[in-house]
Amino acid sequence: MSDDLTSLGLAEAAAAIARGRLSAQALTEACLARIAEWQPRTNAFLKLEDARALKAAKAVDRARKRGVRTGPLAGVPLAHKDMYYRAGEETSCGSAIRRHWKATETSTALQRLDAAGALDLGRLNMAEFAFGPTGHNYHYGHARNPWHADRITGGSSSGSAAAVAARMVFGALGSDTGGSIRQPAHYCGLVGMKPTWGRVSRAACMPLSYSLDTVGPLTRRVEDSALLLEILAGADPRDPTASSLPVGNYLKAARSGAVRGLKLAVPRRFFWDRLNKPSAELLERTLDVFAKLGVKLVEMTPPDMDDITAAANVMLSSEAAALHGNWLRTRPHLYSDQVWARLENGLALSAVDYVDALRWRSEAVAAFLKAMNGADAVFAPVGDRPAPTIAETDVAGKPEAGKVIATLTRLTRPINCLALPAMTVPAGFVRGGLPVGFQLIGRPFDEATLYRLGGAFETKVPVYATAPD
Repeated sequence: MSDDLTSLGLAEAAAAIARGRLSAQALTEACLARIAEWQPRTNAFLKLEDARALKAAKAVDRARKRGVRTGPLAGVPLAHKDMYYRAGEETSCGSAIRRHWKATETSTALQRLDAAGALDLGRLNMAEFAFGPTGHNYHYGHARNPWHADRITGGSSSGSAAAVAARMVFGALGSDTGGSIRQPAHYCGLVGMKPTWGRVSRAACMPLSYSLDTVGPLTRRVEDSALLLEILAGADPRDPTASSLPVGNYLKAARSGAVRGLKLAVPRRFFWDRLNKPSAELLERTLDVFAKLGVKLVEMTPPDMDDITAAANVMLSSEAAALHGNWLRTRPHLYSDQVWARLENGLALSAVDYVDALRWRSEAVAAFLKAMNGADAVFAPVGDRPAPTIAETDVAGKPEAGKVIATLTRLTRPINCLALPAMTVPAGFVRGGLPVGFQLIGRPFDEATLYRLGGAFETKVPVYATAPD
C-alpha cells in the first residue's frame, strides 16, 4: 500500500478498510490534510464537514473491530456538488438566492451512499444553479483546475471535478444536463459517468431540466465509477422517472478486461470537425490502444448532431425558465448576469417549440442508434481542446457568452437529448500537462459495456497514476 493514502483508488481504499489493513480515521485524516493544502488552490469546497466526517470515520473503525458488517463504501471519504439535499442542512445550489436555504428532505442519491457507509466531507462548489459549463461562480468564487490554476475546471460540476482530481476525496456526485459531468472530467483528467436518463433517481436534488438531468459520479478510476453507479442506480418510489430495469454488475464489467471482438463506432463527422491537433493526435493513439485490445473500429456517419443540439437547447431553456419563473420575476437582481440572461432566453420560446422538440426526440434517438450499425458503443471526443483559461471564458453578460457556452458543450449536449449513457475516460496529457479525455457513448441502459471498454483501456493507459502537484 502506498504511503500516500490519497493515491489509493476508491474501491481499493474500501477493500483495505474492510480487511482491516487501513483505518477509516487514517484515510479521512489524509484527505483532510490534502484539503488543507489544495482548497486554497482550487476553491473546490463551499463547506467542509471535517469534525462530522472524523466522528463517522471513528464509528466505522469501532464497528469493524466489533465485527459489525459494514457497507461496501464504509469509511471512504466523498463530497458532493452542492445541489444534493440533506434534511436540515443548507444547500446553496451555487446561488445567492439559496445561500441560507435548508433542505427538508435528503436526496435518494445521498441516502444510498450513506447506507453504503460512505463519509460525506462536505459541499462542493458548482456553477450557479448548475447552469454554466466553465466552473465560474460569481457568488462563491470560481473553482480552479488542479492541473493548472489559471484554467477552468469545466462545469457545472466544477468543485466535484477539482476535489477528486486534487485527491481531496475519492469520488463525488455531479450532475449532467448538457455535459456537466463529462466535460469537467475531460478538463481535469477524470472518469465521469452520465448514465442513461432515468438510471439514477433524481429525488431531492436540484432540478434544472426534467427531460435532460442525470445524476452520476466523478472518480479517478473506471472501477471506482462502476462501484458508485451500482450503489446509486435503481428504481425509486420517490422518483417515478427512475427506471425499474435491473442494475448491472458494473464493477465486474469494469474489471473484466473482456473487450476482444467488441465493435466501437467512430463518428468523424461533427465530432472531429473542430478538434485541435494535439487532442486529435492523442485520441488517434487512444484508438490504436483499443485496436490492440482486439476492439474492432468502424466508421460511423451520425445524424445531424446540430439539429439534436438545437432540440436539447429548447428543452433545457424552456424547462429551466419554467422552474425559475417566480424568482425571475421577484429576485432577478440575485442572479449573475450570465445565468439571468440564459434563463430569460427560455421565456422567449413558445409551447409549440417545446412540444416539437420533445416529439422529435424519439426520432433522433432511433436515427443515432441506427447509425451505430450494430456497434457496441461509440468513441468520440469530449471537447475540441483541453481546458481553456478562466480569463478567456469569463464572458458573463457579454455578447459572446452564448458562443463560448455552445463551444464548450458542443460535443456533449446532443447526447443528453438522446438520453444515452456516456462516460468520459482520461486519454492522457498534451503539451503543458493538460488532460484530455474521450467519451464512450452506449446503448440505452448498457453502462456495463462502457465500463468494460473503459476499464480495459485504463489497464493499458493508467492516467490515474499521475497526480497534480
